[in-house]
Amino acid sequence: MVEVLKKEMSMSFDEAVEHVNKTVQEEGFTVMLVKSIDEIFKKKLGITDHPKYTTILACGPELAKMSLEAHYNVGLLFPCSFVVYEEGDKVIVSHTSIMKIARDVGLASAEAMASVIEKTGKLVEMIWKKL
Repeated sequence: MVEVLKKEMSMSFDEAVEHVNKTVQEEGFTVMLVKSIDEIFKKKLGITDHPKYTTILACGPELAKMSLEAHYNVGLLFPCSFVVYEEGDKVIVSHTSIMKIARDVGLASAEAMASVIEKTGKLVEMIWKKL
């Protein structure tokens, strides 16, 4: 089973989104999109009371290349995502490994994914320590 990383942040929601965005980029990822899901709910569904929820979609180019070399189907899970959300009065950041998911659901073999899982694990660990 894939581990879901979850950490309570000691800052405001907007500060947490900015901090995650900045930290991910400092570790070599390209942030492709930062999107407020609750704002989409407000605009498209008229829901005005949903807790804040923002997704940060990022790509580690070297990691993406390595995973596609394992199997092109791994790209079905791209990009990596980090989410920041409100849970009651707490601000939470969460992440899970798409590389481990790719292995676990059979998009690529465990052997083919081993090196990319190891490398992404080290990078995410560095990010997580800075959050």
